[in-house]
Amino acid sequence: MHNRSLQELLRGRGAHVDPVACVAGLDADAAGQQLPGVEHTIWELVWHMNFWMDYELRSMDGPEPTYPTHASESWPTTAAPPTTTAWQEEEGRFRRLIEQLREWARHAAVDGHGARLVHRDKGESLQTVLWQMAAHNSYHTGQVALLRRAFGLWPPPGGGDTW
Repeated sequence: MHNRSLQELLRGRGAHVDPVACVAGLDADAAGQQLPGVEHTIWELVWHMNFWMDYELRSMDGPEPTYPTHASESWPTTAAPPTTTAWQEEEGRFRRLIEQLREWARHAAVDGHGARLVHRDKGESLQTVLWQMAAHNSYHTGQVALLRRAFGLWPPPGGGDTW
């Protein structure tokens, strides 16, 4: 597994849209806008990605936090951000968490710690967890991109494929 590729995918290079650029430039109203027939809003998706990035980063630092007993614990309780400030904070947190994952990927390659176990009960290595986070974020970032397109908010200010 190549950590350069992993670092790039965490930030949306190659076939993946940049998750940071994808959520940039949205206001709280747009983040909380519901598309009929679609289960989650952009706010919910970003909050959910933040939940799991934070969980995995805490696991990497150790000790491993308590795993949620139900999937609902990894989703916010509201479909829209309660305030503009809440959305701005969550978007900033999103950027910081992605950069922290990229930093772990850089160090795993340089320090050779990629094989270190993170989830001892599951036997998952640091490298495996980082790749899972890249895949998880890619999946949900695609949903954010689709919602932005549906709302006429694509491309984001940082650019994005329009074809």
